[in-house]
Amino acid sequence: MAGAYDDRDGWIWMDGKLVPWRDANVHILTHALHYASSVFEGERCYNGKIFKGVEHSERLRRSANLLDMEIPYSVEEIEAAKYEMLKANGWTDAYVRAIAFRGAGEEMGVSAIHNPVRLAIAGWEWGAYYGDAKMKGAKLDISKWRRPDPKTIPCEAKAAGLYMICTMSKHAAQAKGCSDALMMDYRGYVAEATGANIFFVKDGEVHTPKPDCFLNGLTRQTVIGMLKEKGITVHERHIEPVELAGFEQCWLTGTAAEVTPVGQIGDFHFEVGALTRDIAESYERLVRA
Repeated sequence: MAGAYDDRDGWIWMDGKLVPWRDANVHILTHALHYASSVFEGERCYNGKIFKGVEHSERLRRSANLLDMEIPYSVEEIEAAKYEMLKANGWTDAYVRAIAFRGAGEEMGVSAIHNPVRLAIAGWEWGAYYGDAKMKGAKLDISKWRRPDPKTIPCEAKAAGLYMICTMSKHAAQAKGCSDALMMDYRGYVAEATGANIFFVKDGEVHTPKPDCFLNGLTRQTVIGMLKEKGITVHERHIEPVELAGFEQCWLTGTAAEVTPVGQIGDFHFEVGALTRDIAESYERLVRA
């Protein structure tokens, strides 16, 4: 599949039915377009099965509730819709994007409690998110933008508006020849990349930022479980930027990123070591089991 995302063959599930790809449109006065009243999920289907699909659907509904929205579909109905979309497009391996948002309605100001909450589920065939970085390690910039204080945002929601500074950070990184950017949190601790959580290795133990102001990713949780099953100590803690110089290995986790090694962050370099490769390979086996 190639070309602009609004001009492709295929089917997208919208509000209870399949719609031809090019007809899956919304009105220009859709509330979410103006006020970011939108939540979404990114998922991957491997060999005909969506990895942790139910958990993603549950989080989608929780995210919506955090934004004062009630999705008019149950987890079971959302799951059925995902597979209906995949079947219509003939995919067994694909990326799945579910998005719930406030549509156009009676109100067009900040308040929109009477506007309908809509749900759409699309998908596309997507390879490695960071290209060849899985072999040599991704190169990351360090963003000037920070993840906000949880008193200012619903940080446990996968909300579209929270990605504004991620887009800005990634654009700045790409302009420097980097794949992504590492973001600090509002206190100055290491947080995450623009769309992925981050892990470090030192002396055979793993260190990862404590997700107290950013999303605790499902892939992150999966990888921590895998590490503990292997008997590897995992430290979930606040990490100071100066500590980057002492870490030996680094990787990113996320549905799109899967497990991607990192070779460089700013002026700091990391090896694509044995533990990084082992976790990446173990994750690949797990999702295709």
